[in-house]
Amino acid sequence: MSRQNNTSRLRDATGFAFIAAALYALNMPFSRLLLGSVEPLFMAAFLYLGAGLGMLGLWYFGTPKTARLISPIAKDEKPYVLGMVLLDILAPTLLMFGLRSTLAANASLLNNFEIVATSLIALVLFKEAISRRLWIGIVLVTLASVLLSLEGFSAFRFSTGSLLILAASTAWGLENNFTRKLSNRTSSDIVIIKGIGSGLGSLILAFVTREAIPQAGFILLTMLLGFVAYGLSINFYVKAQKHLGAAKTSAYYAIAPFLGVIFSFLIFRALPMPTFWVGLVLMAAATWFLITDTISIQHTHAHKHTRLDPRSNVDDGVPILVEYHHSHFHAHQRENEEDHDHAHLSDTGSKPVGS
Repeated sequence: MSRQNNTSRLRDATGFAFIAAALYALNMPFSRLLLGSVEPLFMAAFLYLGAGLGMLGLWYFGTPKTARLISPIAKDEKPYVLGMVLLDILAPTLLMFGLRSTLAANASLLNNFEIVATSLIALVLFKEAISRRLWIGIVLVTLASVLLSLEGFSAFRFSTGSLLILAASTAWGLENNFTRKLSNRTSSDIVIIKGIGSGLGSLILAFVTREAIPQAGFILLTMLLGFVAYGLSINFYVKAQKHLGAAKTSAYYAIAPFLGVIFSFLIFRALPMPTFWVGLVLMAAATWFLITDTISIQHTHAHKHTRLDPRSNVDDGVPILVEYHHSHFHAHQRENEEDHDHAHLSDTGSKPVGS
């Protein structure tokens, strides 16, 4: 029965991961659609406010009253929170200005450049190692991004909209490295903080720059998109991660840009340039390398623990030893390490028990 329950949980978790990817994929095409009625700064503001306020509502109504504890921002967290909020004002603003002159399908794929930016910034600032597969993925994403940004081979001129989206992805790459410093915060905490903080910041900028205030209906639609594409997407991602682990969840989530391409075709019916298809193939190959790099360091394996049964009377000299069989996620630093033998600490923490 426990094995059936475990299989059911994994199946549900896989579904949650795909739902998270699909919800996030709605962002590009529907943002592009709404930009006809909402100015870029207001768009960025209401997207983030929708995510932040929506997640705040989920947290408030979905958390028992006794567990609604809000921990204050610690002193060492403040610089990273400030950086996160400022970058989350800059990045979506750049994205919205870029989206106005770029196909939503191109933008969906270009958003993958965030992986490149995140990895290279982590390498430079935090000395994080980059595996061979990840390097290959980075090169392929970069090549695809160059192709998707070209307006034509004859003049070798880059699209302004595409360059703005790449700049947005770079800002998000830096923001990801700031966010990792808030490891004591839950995903919901982070979405609420940056959703409300960055949303209000973008809203102030929109009023200062005197953008046209959108109609109430479009404001609500934009906030709903932010809640669904950012807030609910994160919510399902966290649900999936509880049973799949971070590596496999992020691997499933990697389909989001390609779902974004499909949604864009369905909504706009616009055929992209020939270079798009080459970029799509390169991006798909890059995604494969990134997924295999991610999954190679984490897998599930079964093993047993030997534990002293609580009914034992050790004073009688007759301890009862019981074997417990179960499986869990196990992370490895080396690549291609699938089959292995190793020791685990027993649940009592006393000595290793062979698997």
